[in-house]
This record gives sequence, C-alpha cells and structure tokens, in this order.
Amino acid sequence: MSQPPSSPRPVRVFGNYEILSVLGKGGMAEVYRARVLSGPREGWTVALKRLQPALTRDPQSVALFIREAQLSKQLHHPNIVTVLDAGDLEGIYFIVMELVDGRDLGQILRRCKVRGIPLPLDFAVYLGKVLLEALAYAHTATTPQGEPLGMVHCDVSPSNLFISRVGEIKLGDFGVSRVLVDGKLQGGEVLGKPYYLSPESLLGEVNPAADLWAATVVLYELLTLERPFLGGSPDEVFAAIWSRQYRPLRELRPEVPEALEAVLDRAFSARPEERFPTAEEFAQALTPHYDERVGTPLAIAAVVRGLFGASDDVPSSSSSSSGGASPVPGGTGSRAG
Repeated sequence: MSQPPSSPRPVRVFGNYEILSVLGKGGMAEVYRARVLSGPREGWTVALKRLQPALTRDPQSVALFIREAQLSKQLHHPNIVTVLDAGDLEGIYFIVMELVDGRDLGQILRRCKVRGIPLPLDFAVYLGKVLLEALAYAHTATTPQGEPLGMVHCDVSPSNLFISRVGEIKLGDFGVSRVLVDGKLQGGEVLGKPYYLSPESLLGEVNPAADLWAATVVLYELLTLERPFLGGSPDEVFAAIWSRQYRPLRELRPEVPEALEAVLDRAFSARPEERFPTAEEFAQALTPHYDERVGTPLAIAAVVRGLFGASDDVPSSSSSSSGGASPVPGGTGSRAG
C-alpha cells in the first residue's frame, strides 16, 4: 500500500522575508537564515536578526537594538558585514544583514589547533591587518552630516571575524556591545569576552584603544593558536591582563621575526600612550611583515578549504550575547539556489 505524500513544509514568512533556518539564539536576539521575497534583492539569502519577543516590552532593550541598527546602517566598508534593512513589524524589531557564507575565525583557529597546523605567518598577519583596517574605518566613521559616530566595537574576537568561501573577510556584530557598555560599567560587571579585554576596559573605560588591544589578542592567537592571557576563572584572566603575563611570541613560534614580535609587544605595552594611537597606524606597522601575494581572496579561500574541505556543511553555533550568529553565512550578492 502506497504511503500518502508527505505534506509540504510550512513556509514561515516575516514581512518580506521567508525564514529558512535558525542560525543562532542569544539572550537578546535570535538570528535566522532568510530569503528576500520581493524587491531589488528578491531571491537573496540574508541573515535576519530579531529582538527576542520577551524583550519587546523592555524599553531599554528596544532602545539598544534600535541604536545598533542606526549605527550599523551607517557603516559601509568591504571588510564589515553590511546591514541591508532594519525596522519593526507588528512590534518585533529586526535587522537584516548580508550573509557571509563560510566560517568564523574561531572555527578556523580551533580546527588548526586540533590538527596541529599553525596558520602561515603571511596569512595570519594579513588577517590581523584587515581586521585593523576595518576598525580604523569604524573608529573614524561619520554621519551623513559629518559628525563622528564615536563607534567602538567592544567585542572584537575571532568569533566575530568571518571568512567567506571565496576569501572575503568581514567583521561583524557592531553596535550592541558598544551601547551596552557606553563608556562605563553597568551593574558593576564587565561586558565582553574576558580574554580580549584591555586593562583599561576592566576599569570600565570604553574607547578605540580597547578594540586595538583586543585586535592584538586576536593577532597573537592567529600567530600561535594560543590566547596570551589565561586563567581558570575570569578573575585569573583579569589578573593576567593586569600584569601583562603572556608567553613571548617567539617562545611559542620561533620563526616569527623579532621585528614582528616587537610590534605586538608595543601593542601590549603597560602604558597606553606607548601603544599604537590608532588602528590605522597599527595596520601600517604590520604591512612589512606579510607577502602581499598571500593576502588575496583566492589564497585565503584555499587555506580555509584545506582545513575544512569543500563541504557545504557549516555547523551553526550559539550566538553571542548581542545576538549575532556564528557563523554568519552568504555575501550581499548571494542568491538562493
């Protein structure tokens, strides 16, 4: 006896978007893979980020989410995830972003560590330089009226740097972290991932220097596959940060040139005034330390493909506290198949 045909999967629609799958959920937002149903981007696959329904009645959460949308929509840089749309539908606030079809840097570093394969030095330095160039743009971004946005990412970490299958590098999750901290501690707690906080961040200071310190931690990880500041608890990590207790770069990877180690040592200086004053100057200091022939989309895509293969099976993981998904999959021009 033949089986009755299975009923078609119900289509979930949110405004002009068909919900395809869950990418991640956090305390503040949930992120979905979605397809644009009509308009100039019809058929595009995007990331749809929605404020958790329970928070729509909380004025502070709504204000934070709207602030993120306002800030992020004003950032237009090839190495920053692009916000395509934002608004509210029947009281549910949402942000639509491009999907970076690939892996986040945290996944790449974990795979390298499991396999015992360090990233090529040129590749590692180039990624660090691109991250700093994205931060340099964000730190100096202005409104259409020319007023400084005062943007500080506050959550620079490997899980927020995405690398597409074609070698694009994108920094994501702007806005919420900066607004949550907003220049001071909230409720007596430090917000952000402990390993990437600067000594000044532990005091509640929020300025671009905090992003530069975090970028230095990411660069150290790129070069060594290890975090510089370790501990069994946040307090132990904070103590290591305060005292700048980290293993010298060349002790972990002897082939790192002394001049490159000196760049990182300067970025980790105890005195803030001795560090790089801007992300642009930090990026320029890295330029002599990589081969430009390696810093190409094709070369980057080849490294990632070598680590993961050509499989389209990209595991999804829980989102960060600001609701970003990891990975955040498709470029702006990515279309549904």
